[in-house]
Amino acid sequence: MSETKKKQIVKSNLPSREEIFALPKVDLHCHLDGSVRPETLWELAEERKFPLKAKTKEEFLDFFRVKKPFKNLEEYLERFHTVLPILQDTESLERVSYELAVDAAAENVLYLEVRYAPILHTDQGLTLSQVMDAVLEGLRRAERDADIIARVIVCGIRNISPQTSLRLAELTAAYKSQGVVGFDLAGAEDQYPAKDHSEAFYLIRRNNINCTVHAGEAYGPESIRQALHDLNTHRIGHGTRLRENGDLLNYVNDHRIPMEVCLTSNVQTRAVKDFQSHPLQFYYDYGLRVTLNTDNRLISNTTVTDEYVAACETFGFDEQDLKNMIVMGFKSSFLPYKNRVRLLERVLRILRKKKTPF
Repeated sequence: MSETKKKQIVKSNLPSREEIFALPKVDLHCHLDGSVRPETLWELAEERKFPLKAKTKEEFLDFFRVKKPFKNLEEYLERFHTVLPILQDTESLERVSYELAVDAAAENVLYLEVRYAPILHTDQGLTLSQVMDAVLEGLRRAERDADIIARVIVCGIRNISPQTSLRLAELTAAYKSQGVVGFDLAGAEDQYPAKDHSEAFYLIRRNNINCTVHAGEAYGPESIRQALHDLNTHRIGHGTRLRENGDLLNYVNDHRIPMEVCLTSNVQTRAVKDFQSHPLQFYYDYGLRVTLNTDNRLISNTTVTDEYVAACETFGFDEQDLKNMIVMGFKSSFLPYKNRVRLLERVLRILRKKKTPF
């Protein structure tokens, strides 16, 4: 779409927040420990008598209201140090999983992939299986109470040993078909090469499990290259710096490898200078399969609706553009093919009822 047409759309044809809210949506890149209701976190901390630096609830909530970008991804990740120690029992894990899914359903997210590293919730004695069972039960309960399908992606962590990633890959294989649909590599990107965790991803491939990798967020195209060619990832988490390597970008485009774009967190972690500097529009116009996601609802103070609103206001995407990205999101899910087709058919029926022909 030309820049001239974009400017006209910005002035006269931007979808409203209400229209975006009403559209069916997916969230494929959503971290459990970064997406807890802040009020719930405060309640859990009080119930467990967990010491907090904040002396009042308002001070605590204000801590999670990000007012300016962080110095880098590592500083952004430090906020998790406040969250993780509170989520160390099955009751809290089940509760926050349930609340995340029903909150997503409330803004018409029909499909949610929740990712987290179970190993980070075992500091007070829980086994990996107890952690997994609690999260899955919370999501199943949400599915009974709300119009949503919620699945789990297990995360290995770059800055924890590759042996731990292998252990988590084994856990993923054990829970395949029990609500777990994929494996991921998350954590600090710089100085922690993805290829170090190749054994875990080899096990994932041997068990015919989908995978995604955080890459090109805090490090350059080489990180994406390793994710693609050393770990054989099926999707790319963030991929903000893919535009720096044309050959790699064309490979991603030719193989229809989805990009899990998270606009707000990319600005907050300084992966990009500001919203206008983000490559989303370039990726979309070039033909890449792009999806819009929250990353961390708590720490980034965002929703899927907020992400679409930001995309429209920044790049002038119109209703048809949004529908295209929505369809790409549902196509990119890790649901089994037949389930994915049924869900996509439902989404297309909904979209056809909207104003723009589809």
